[in-house]
Amino acid sequence: MTEPLRIAVLDDYQGIADTVDWSPIPRPPHVTALREHIAPGPALVEALSGHEVVVAMRERTPLDASLLADLPALKLLVTTGPFNAAIDVAAARRLGITVSGTGGAVTPTVEHTWALILGLQRHLVTEDQRIRDGLWQSTVGSDLHGATLGLVGVGRIGSRVAAIGTAFGMNVIGWSPNLTEERAAEAGVIRVERDALFAGSDVVSLHMVLAGSTRGLVGATELAAMKPSAILVNTSRGGLIDESALLQALRSKQIRGAALDVYQQEPLPAGNPLAQLPNTLLTPHLGYVTETVMSIFYRDIVEDIAAYCAGSPLRLLTS
Repeated sequence: MTEPLRIAVLDDYQGIADTVDWSPIPRPPHVTALREHIAPGPALVEALSGHEVVVAMRERTPLDASLLADLPALKLLVTTGPFNAAIDVAAARRLGITVSGTGGAVTPTVEHTWALILGLQRHLVTEDQRIRDGLWQSTVGSDLHGATLGLVGVGRIGSRVAAIGTAFGMNVIGWSPNLTEERAAEAGVIRVERDALFAGSDVVSLHMVLAGSTRGLVGATELAAMKPSAILVNTSRGGLIDESALLQALRSKQIRGAALDVYQQEPLPAGNPLAQLPNTLLTPHLGYVTETVMSIFYRDIVEDIAAYCAGSPLRLLTS
C-alpha cells in the first residue's frame, strides 16, 4: 500500500484548502490546513513535524534556515507566487528541500490599491458606519481629478496604478532608484526626484520590492516633506515604511491619513496603535486575495506536488 503524502498548508485563513481537488497527486494526500497563523518557533515546528510537503501562502510565515533544519521530514516546499523573500531558499537547497513556486497575477493588487485610495479619500468606512447607526453625512471627500498621484515604483503594478490615475484625471509622477525618463514616459508618468515626489503629491502610493536598500524607505524625513492634506498608501510590503515615524505623522496630522494593506508585523497584533487612529484605513494583506489568484495558486500547488511525486519538480526557485 502506498504511503500517504503528508501535506501541511500554512496560513489558510479562508479555509480554501478544504475545497481543493487534490486527487491529481499520485500518492494519497493527507492534507492539514492551518487556519490560524503560527509564528516561527517550537509551536510551528511541532505543527509541521512529519510533513513531507509544506505549502507557504506568500510571505505570511518566515521559513529560515533554523526552522527548516528542525523539519527533517520536509522534502518539498511550495510557495504561492514565483518568489518568496520569507524563505531561505539557499538553506533549503543545502538541506535537500526542493522549493517550487506558482503563477499569480498583479491586477488584484492594483485594484485593491484603488479601493484603499477611494475608501480613504471619500471616508467610506466612516460614512457606512454612520448610516448604519441611523445618522447622515458628516464628512467632505477629497477629489482625485486634478490631484497629483506620486508612485514610488513604476513596475508591473505601479504602471497599472498609473493608468487608472490618469483615467481619473490625475497628474501622475513617479520615482524609483532605477526609473528612467523613457520608462516613465512609457507608463504615462513624469519622472521626478524622490524629494519632489513626496513634497508634490496628494496621494503617495508605494510599489517597491522590500530589500536592504528599500527597508524604511519612507521615514520621518519623507513624511515631513508631504503635504498636510496628502495620504500615504501601501499595498507592497510593510517594511518599506518606518511605522513609528508614520504613527507620529498621523497622530500629529502631519499627513491627512494612511491606507495600509501590509505591516511590519503580520498578522497585525491586536491593539496595534495603527488600528486606534481615526485617520487610517486598514486591510489584512488582501491585495492578492481574489478568486482568480487563489485558483491559480492552488492549481499550480497541486501540479507542483504531483510533479515532485513523479520525480520531475516544476517551477523551481533558485533564490
